[in-house]
Amino acid sequence: MNPITIAIDGYSSCGKSTLAKALAAKLGYSYVDTGAMYRAVTLYALRHGIVKDGAFIEEDIVKSLDHISLSFRFNAATGTSETYLNGENVEKEIRQMEVSNLVSPVSKIREVRVRMVALQREMGKNKAVVMDGRDIGTNVFPDAELKIFMTADPDIRTQRRLDELQSKGSVVSRDDVRRNLMERDYEDTHRKENPLIQAKDAVVLDNSELSREEQLEFVMRLVKELAASQS
Repeated sequence: MNPITIAIDGYSSCGKSTLAKALAAKLGYSYVDTGAMYRAVTLYALRHGIVKDGAFIEEDIVKSLDHISLSFRFNAATGTSETYLNGENVEKEIRQMEVSNLVSPVSKIREVRVRMVALQREMGKNKAVVMDGRDIGTNVFPDAELKIFMTADPDIRTQRRLDELQSKGSVVSRDDVRRNLMERDYEDTHRKENPLIQAKDAVVLDNSELSREEQLEFVMRLVKELAASQS
C-alpha cells in the first residue's frame, strides 16, 4: 500500500490523540497532535504575560509567533510523541485546565491558525502521517485519503477528561470539566477561521461504547479496505 495521509477530526476528549497514536504506531507512520500545537502557543502566552486573567490582545499573541518553535519528539520509554516548545518538553503543562480554558479563543486568531496550518502541512508533506485536530480533513489536508470524524456522548467525554486530569494530579471538579468541554465545543464549531465540521467524505466514529482496541480495529479495517481498492 502506498503511504497515505490519515486525518482525524472531532470534539474535545473523544480520544482522537489516543487513537491517532495507536494507529501511527501500528502503521509505522508519523503522528502529529495539532491540538497540542495550539496548546503550546497558549502556554507561551501565559508564561510571558501575554494572556493574563483570561484576557489578551490578539496583536500581542500574533507578535509572539516569531518567538515560538514547535516540534514533536518520540519518547521511547512511553512509546509516544511529546510536544516541545522552544526545545522544552511541555507535554504535561499543556494539558492543564489553565491552558484548556484559553486554547479555544487563542486558536481562533487567524494569524495563529495560518502559522500552525503551514507547519502542519510541512510536517505531513511526505504522507505516511496520522494527524488529529479540528480542521485536518477540511482545511489542512482536504485531499487526505482517509478521514475520520470522532464523537462521543458528552457525559462520557467529561468522565474521560476528568480521569485524565486526576491521573496527572490535577484537582478539578466534574462540573468545571464539563463546562470547559461545552465551551470549547461551542468555540470550535462557531469560530470564523476553519471551524470544526465533519468533512463530507469523513467516516464517523462514535466511540461512546467502544474500547481503545475496538476503535483501532475499526479504523484498521478502513485502512485495509482502502489498500484493497488501490491494488
